Formats: sequence, C-alpha cells, structure tokens
Amino acid sequence: MNIHRPVVDIAAFDEKNIDTSTPVLVLGGKENALSLVRRFGKLGIKTRVSGDADCWGRYSRYCAQSLPVPRDEAAADYWAGLLLSGKSQDLHGSLIICCSDVAIEFVAANREELGRHYLLGDGNAGLQNALLDKRETLELARKAGVATPQFWDVNSERDLEAIREAIQFPVMVKPIISHRFSKIFGCKLFIIEDSFDELAEKVRLSWQNNLDVMVIEMIPGPDCLLSSYYTYIDGDDNVLFDYTKRIIRRFPQNQGLACYHASEWLPETAEAGKKFFTGIGFSGLGNIEFKRDPRDNLLKVIECNARFTAAQELVIQSGAPIDLIFYCSVTQQPMPKFSTFQQNMTFWYGLRDTLAFIELYRQGKIGFGEWVKSVLPMNHVAPLHRLSDPMPTAGALAARIEKTTRRFL
Repeated sequence: MNIHRPVVDIAAFDEKNIDTSTPVLVLGGKENALSLVRRFGKLGIKTRVSGDADCWGRYSRYCAQSLPVPRDEAAADYWAGLLLSGKSQDLHGSLIICCSDVAIEFVAANREELGRHYLLGDGNAGLQNALLDKRETLELARKAGVATPQFWDVNSERDLEAIREAIQFPVMVKPIISHRFSKIFGCKLFIIEDSFDELAEKVRLSWQNNLDVMVIEMIPGPDCLLSSYYTYIDGDDNVLFDYTKRIIRRFPQNQGLACYHASEWLPETAEAGKKFFTGIGFSGLGNIEFKRDPRDNLLKVIECNARFTAAQELVIQSGAPIDLIFYCSVTQQPMPKFSTFQQNMTFWYGLRDTLAFIELYRQGKIGFGEWVKSVLPMNHVAPLHRLSDPMPTAGALAARIEKTTRRFL
C-alpha cells in the first residue's frame, strides 16, 4: 500500500520545491529518454541514461552519466551486469524509468531483485509483460469491454489454412512482441493487400525467424483517426492524471511511426482508455492508442505501452507535467495536478512528414497547398533539436550514419 501524497494545483505548484535528491536512471528509449533527461537535469535531478547508440538522451548536456550498451551485447544482458551484479553500488537508490519495451521486459523479469536496491514505481510485472504481448493486449481489452479489431491466431499450418475463408483483405501480419520483430525486419508489421499466398509467405517467414505473429484486420481510413490516452494509476488506485492526443500523419501511412501529433482533449478516447486500464486492474504509467473505425464509429485498440512514449515532449510542453507527477509520486512528494492543457500544440518530424506528404500526394490524397497549410504556423515542438542542447542532434546523426554504414559492410 502506497502512502498517499497530496496534490497541488499546477498553478500553485513550484518546481523549485521538489526534493531532487533521488537520482534517475533511464533505460533505453529515444525521444522519450531525451525529454526526460532534459527536464530532470534542468531541475537538478542527477539523471543517468543507459541505451544503445540511438538513445538520444545519452548525448544531452543534462545527462550526468552515459552508460552505453555495447554494440555486440544485448541490452538486457548489459543491464543485468550493471544493476544486478553488485558492481555499481553508486547507482543504488536510483529511480529506474523504462523508456523501451526491452527495458520493460528486463525490469519485469527482475523486479523483485531490482526492488531491493532501486525505486521502480507502481506496476505489476505480469501485467506489464502482458501488455508487451499484442495478442494478450487485445484479449484483455475484450474482457474489459473495450472494442478491438478482429484478429486470428496463426500458430500452425492448420491455423493458417483455417482462416483462408474467414479473413477479408487488407490485413496485417502483426508480431506478438514488436521489438523482436522490428529488430529482424526493420518494420513494425507486414500489410497484405489482397493475396492469401503473400499472407502465408509472410507468416512462414516470421516462423522461420522464431517470431510469433497474428493476423489482424486493418481498420480502414487515414491515420488521423488515431488517438491516444495517457494516465498514471498509483498503488491505491488513484488516477493521477488524464491526457489525450491525436495523430495527424504517419510515415509510411497505416504502418509507420507518427510524424505529426497534436495535443487535444478527446473525451471519448479518455473514456475508452480509463475503461481499459481500470478494467484490467492496471497500476503505473500507461498509454493506449485507438483508431476510430468508420464502419461502426467505435474506438478500437491498436496497442498499449506501460511507459513514456516518443511524444513525451509534446505532452509536457502542452502543460501536462506527467514526468513530474511520476517522479513525485514514486518519491512520495506532493504532486502537481492539472485539469486542462494546451489544445492543438503540435509535435512535428519535418523530414518524415515531408516524405509522408510525397507518399500521400502520389496517391492523390493531399495537395501541396493543403499540406503547407497543415504545417503552418511553424511553431511546433521539436523532438530532437535544441540550440541550448545541440549534442543529441550530433549523436543522432552519428548513430544514423553508423547504422547505415553497417548495412553495406
């Protein structure tokens, strides 16, 4: 049972009064890790970051110590040696924040042992692992009475043949565990437009790489039908905040990462998100993404994350200090409380959104003037670049060059 701490209205909350003596150790991540280290570092919280070359937070001037994962070593193995061997007692007492699925998996597997020396925040290891499993996430949603797309298990040739007449194209071959799939194939999923033979080929290819997958229907419509809900539920079932945002575009469309987000209060998304998290008995930090199905107007679950997401900087810049709420809750301090936030503040990846425009333009779905109008005025929150903290830009560029070079060696 947690000790309930008072909340302070955000207008009266003074960041200078936060007790910053508990250090933070961020594991993995990219944009989210960078956002956290900049915010916590500015407040005087000693923040260390451990991740691979693509972990932007490692390069920030606000990072007190960078702990790089060696290129030839799995992150979980490195973190086990770092945190469980007793060799790094200077890290004891740190608040561990997971910013990647690999980190969640590692902490969930070692939660009891890690809890002897580190702060971990609220959360159930079994449930956090369940939310990494895309099939189990959908099963949990159905049990909680939240709408989902149709999906089919394909664990054998018999399963594959059984769905031949059941499915309607287009469909997706979607991994059960996303980060393992993307590491091998460099994408989040396979989209199959109209060929069962192609579907069977992609499923078998996944099996050959020891990856479990499912077949799931594609909800029709553009990516702007996507929206997300964020919350934190503490160990006493107190909901510490509600936040929603929407997607404007992704690249590649219908399967890639979001390249244009906007903060916006969406009551239906919040209601569906609360229903999911309370229905499954969740505690800790949670984010769930939905897509509105134009066929029945229902919000249907796409995926769920028990961590800070790539859009973290948008969330806090719009006036929702969810990182401070997290830190203050775990360290048992008075927390800021917000009831509203800035609407339609945008988070923009300029290069990727330009590529998204080109893709949509070639399909006749958007004109040049329409796209230009959609990105004006150019006062977006930047995921990476900051004149006062330029090294993450250099580090991200170096990591990209290294990754590209390795493909040709």
